[in-house]
Amino acid sequence: MIRAGHVIALCALALLTIGVVMVSSAGLGVTGVAGPLAPAGTPVQAAPMTLKAVLFTSATAHMFVAMVMMGVMAFFPIRRLVGGAGSAMSDQYDITKAWTGLAVGVILSILVLALVYMPGIGQSKNGSNRWINIPGLGDGLSAQPSEIAKWGMLLLIAWYCAVRGPQMKSFFKGLAPALVAIGAVAGFIVIEDLGTGLLITTACCVLLLSGGARIWHFLMFVPLGLAGVAAAVIKSPYRLTRITTFLDPYKDPEGTGYHQVQSLIAIANGQGVGRGLGFGLQSKGYLPEDRTDFLFAIICEELGIPGAAAVIFLFVLLIWAGLSVVKHEKSPALKLFALGATVTIGIQAVINLAVVTVVAPTKGIALPLISAGGTGWILTAMSLGLLVAIDRTSDEAEAVGSSDVPLLRMGSQIGSHGGAEAGSVAA
Repeated sequence: MIRAGHVIALCALALLTIGVVMVSSAGLGVTGVAGPLAPAGTPVQAAPMTLKAVLFTSATAHMFVAMVMMGVMAFFPIRRLVGGAGSAMSDQYDITKAWTGLAVGVILSILVLALVYMPGIGQSKNGSNRWINIPGLGDGLSAQPSEIAKWGMLLLIAWYCAVRGPQMKSFFKGLAPALVAIGAVAGFIVIEDLGTGLLITTACCVLLLSGGARIWHFLMFVPLGLAGVAAAVIKSPYRLTRITTFLDPYKDPEGTGYHQVQSLIAIANGQGVGRGLGFGLQSKGYLPEDRTDFLFAIICEELGIPGAAAVIFLFVLLIWAGLSVVKHEKSPALKLFALGATVTIGIQAVINLAVVTVVAPTKGIALPLISAGGTGWILTAMSLGLLVAIDRTSDEAEAVGSSDVPLLRMGSQIGSHGGAEAGSVAA
């Protein structure tokens, strides 16, 4: 019997494989003869697309590590880790445990994020401090702390909601501490990366609503949130420029609108059937960030509609499988983490596709499991591995019952008004 976990693992493998192949293709050089659909005299790569050009790359190494870590996480005893979340305890102890956990999680996240500003460790690329060198492993190996904070916050908020249970309906005892924690971490990220900060905030708020928080409590903070985003945009002129450029990228096609225009050219160059793997023109020095944020445009150019449709289908299938895990899971902490991981990947994919097709302003959000990035691939794969572990042990959890697994009733409709209703603990 094919389970949702099997589908998740297969989708992850397929997306990573496509990512490795396309990252390698985008990295090929120029000069040579034109491809089948290229105009006469059009320069293409000097060397053909070969198996060697794909296998012996850093992308392949990152993929291997990502798949290994996903396999490890698939057998991780996550139910033992969250076994106490949601169990009956005194309210005072509950509050102390939850708030202490939040504080520790926020401090650790900020410490990790602060590494980008440490001399000798932090890396600056394209004017942003988002990367760190991994000490002792050379300058070529780097990591993105915001990715660590993103997945760490999802785990933290899922655990917090499970621990607080019905108290999440209380603003001061349940929701407010979580909002402070999310705001502290997201605010630190927004300094360098507005897109990732908003992504983390959105995903965590979905968890809070699903964990029992009242929707009208959130509505009170909507004006404050919008004001914060507006301030972040106005404070940084380049962010404001991105918005104005999005409205009319052809107003300055050689300047501020260059990314968007070249992305649209790449998509159009595909001519429906694609130029062929390795024969894309925009990856030969025309489209910036062709291996990262705009790799989907290269997929459209080289693989055409079939390649683009395959990528979108795999993401849809992955999201469906993730929601299936959420639907059948009984543990509140695991249900919420599965929801958070699924929602995060879904939102991130939609944002990236919208940016590449110029439906949204550029945000620096990568396409999960596709765009080049070792940290993103590995951590996303690890999170999907945990979903596989949740699905793999779901039958065992049902058989064991509440003696080993907390069975707080979360309600049947996640994300409805007031969030999922937390019921009593099964005796």
